[in-house]
Amino acid sequence: MCGMTAPCFIFLQQPTHVWAYVRQVAKAVKAGCHVIISTFLPEGPTKCSGLDVVRYNAESLHEEFGVRFQLPGSSTELYQVPFGTTQQFLYSLCRIE
Repeated sequence: MCGMTAPCFIFLQQPTHVWAYVRQVAKAVKAGCHVIISTFLPEGPTKCSGLDVVRYNAESLHEEFGVRFQLPGSSTELYQVPFGTTQQFLYSLCRIE
């Protein structure tokens, strides 16, 4: 597999669950390929669909993924949700070595 998205990452509350997730990504993605991770920024919502979320900036997200992943780029977005508020998103491109 050369690229995947991680929509459920924001819901992982326990460090052991985050580490297991990162290990699975590292196993599923070939060296030299990329992963795009989308998360809420620190100023973003604390819940999504009624569930608690973990929020990240580019640096804290990269720390979770560790040295096997390079961070060639990231971007942010203010997204206006249908009920009128905005949510702050982070999109990070990670390259596995």
